[in-house]
Amino acid sequence: MGGGPKPEHLLVILPFNPPTTIFERIRRNHPYIEIVFHQLHFTNTPWVSRDRVPPEIFHDATLLITLSALPPSPDDCPKLELIHFTSAGTNHIANSPIYTDTDITLTTSSGIHGPQIAEWTILTLLASSHHYDLLHQWQNKREWGRDHYGLGLLRNVHDQVGQRLGVLGYGSIGRQVGRVAKAMGMDVIAYTANPRDTPESKKDHGFIVPGTGDPDGELPSAWYSGTDKEDLHHFLERDIDHLLISVPLTKQTIHLLGEEEFDILSKRNAFVTNISRGPIIDQPALIAALRAFDDHCSSNKTFADGNFAIEPEQDIKADTSCPGLRGAALDVTDPEPLPPDDPLWRAPNCIITPHISGLGSAYVDRCFQVFEANLERREKGEKLINVVDRSKGY
Repeated sequence: MGGGPKPEHLLVILPFNPPTTIFERIRRNHPYIEIVFHQLHFTNTPWVSRDRVPPEIFHDATLLITLSALPPSPDDCPKLELIHFTSAGTNHIANSPIYTDTDITLTTSSGIHGPQIAEWTILTLLASSHHYDLLHQWQNKREWGRDHYGLGLLRNVHDQVGQRLGVLGYGSIGRQVGRVAKAMGMDVIAYTANPRDTPESKKDHGFIVPGTGDPDGELPSAWYSGTDKEDLHHFLERDIDHLLISVPLTKQTIHLLGEEEFDILSKRNAFVTNISRGPIIDQPALIAALRAFDDHCSSNKTFADGNFAIEPEQDIKADTSCPGLRGAALDVTDPEPLPPDDPLWRAPNCIITPHISGLGSAYVDRCFQVFEANLERREKGEKLINVVDRSKGY
């Protein structure tokens, strides 16, 4: 009798050209897999395609790799056993009948985004704290900037040594940001929904890009957990200078951060970074907190030689009477795309990018690395990684 794995039909539906080198690798390592590729073109609205995927294309598929295209109903995919998503989350398909009405195994590409999103996080943090917009303005003007206002700002730049990073959601992205922050001399504290009070519970059991992250969970100086407001506030009250939001979007995390939470963070005039999903933040409350800080700073400026100036010895960051948040970096908004007339565009000290922090040349290959790792595990009868728990929403 012949042995070996059973024949598999892999359907790949993605919004770019076929990754032929990757397909060759899969065929070489898993010759029992037949691969069918279907290219999909997306609109400017995230997750929404311009094309209709014919339902019959799903009929023979046993494996599916996709961003958001799914069979219309369970009847259209009678053989489907595993769906791998090229995104870190699945909130965008949570209402699909494939999600709600089947037990097909779902896996994500969580773990691949850490390197590039960590770099974006540090990039935007430093661009804000080092007033890069001012420096770039000087360069564009071919001006060796020496005005009192500009020099006043730069004399008051705070480096990150000794500052505290609070990671709200210590997953693969949070761990890599923590790793980089630690190298910069920052203290790192973590918050997770469930307690991580044993060495084993602190480990990262998902996909890890080699040489990155915090595989054993050793970086945080303190670890906090919980699922209610009291627990969250206890964490936010730990003198956080920079808050990274990296929790998944679920019903429980919608507007997780609002006026109360920003008031707590205002005690240190924290910088807030959101690389998760826009609805986790109450945007009007964020705008108000940013404006409060900006208004206070404006009231502390004085004229010098026709320009606003900050005295060299003045330290706004250390002024405990200063309300609000000193800045924010948002790669995600609510809604997306953000309408041109949305007030968030005009929020002071706020960097906005169009949900691109995770993009990079290694993205596609790493997505498939997660899938291929699970192929190996599946063949050996081992537990898969990055499996979605539908009861939790991630």
